[in-house]
Amino acid sequence: SDMIGTLITALGTSIGKDEFNADKLRYHKIILMTDADVDGAHIRTLLLTFFFRQMPELIERGHLYIAQPPLYKVTRGKSSQYLKDESAYEEYLIGSGLDEASLVLASGEVRTGQDLRSSVDDALAVRQLINGLHTRYNRSVVEQAAIAGALNADVLADLGRANAMAERVAQRLDMIAEETERGWTGRLSTSNDGSGGYVFERTVRGVKDVVQLDAGLIASADARQLDRYAPRLSEVYGEQPTLRRKETSELVSGPLALLNAVFASGRKGLTMQRYKGLGEMNAEQLWETTLDPNVRSLLQVKVNDATDADSLFSRLMGDEVEPRREFIQDNALSVANLDI
Repeated sequence: SDMIGTLITALGTSIGKDEFNADKLRYHKIILMTDADVDGAHIRTLLLTFFFRQMPELIERGHLYIAQPPLYKVTRGKSSQYLKDESAYEEYLIGSGLDEASLVLASGEVRTGQDLRSSVDDALAVRQLINGLHTRYNRSVVEQAAIAGALNADVLADLGRANAMAERVAQRLDMIAEETERGWTGRLSTSNDGSGGYVFERTVRGVKDVVQLDAGLIASADARQLDRYAPRLSEVYGEQPTLRRKETSELVSGPLALLNAVFASGRKGLTMQRYKGLGEMNAEQLWETTLDPNVRSLLQVKVNDATDADSLFSRLMGDEVEPRREFIQDNALSVANLDI
């Protein structure tokens, strides 16, 4: 395209097997700057493909970089701060939300400082595991099952313990439900399809709500990892703890509720701006975040295994559709952030 032609002219290296000369490069750093959304990621991938295919020596010499513009700007009072990504934003909210906070357990133990932060870290890990499960599983039910210790294959295999566990989880679901939405019952599955596991039911305003945690879920790697947190989760949330902040307090039903409460507290008095594209920034903001050599964040592009890189680029950016479809199908459930 004309834009690629302009890029080649600006670099000064020419292009092609016989014409390309890396020694004629006019710049020490080539910085790819694209928007933070899915379109920007696609454009960046196209540019990386171009450099890998047409000018690999520039990558080998360490000239190619990717700009890391911030995704967020947060302002509290007269103080502003740029945050790189969703993880940094959540970390900021946690820092603000835990200020002068304490978690009072039913046992009377009061967690503050690093002890409270450890409970939040556990909650983050549990959330990641729950979010990795198939969407057919109800997140709240899985959360309460994890606290109760129901995501344990040995418990499910013992009929007596499994029946008692089903009732225990149902009681926990009633405990966190609104008064008009209680009535949960729990039992072992009697389905003929071999799915097994637990079934939880309630009827709200004439509508039956049925949630199944099948044996396949409980046997999964994610469930096993969740079950490793069961002792600590039971210690904190077996009976609902109270999160106290200055003059406010609220009951917390589980790790997901703890995160929601901490994030909500961190957002109080905060103005947040999300930059989906660099075009949303004014000239001063672009300089502050992406252009100023003293503060900008750059990611150097490296190719550690040329064969693997060539295979990946061919699969994702090649003319054949089938390898790309297979890649998407194989990795679809591993996606952490999906921008549609």
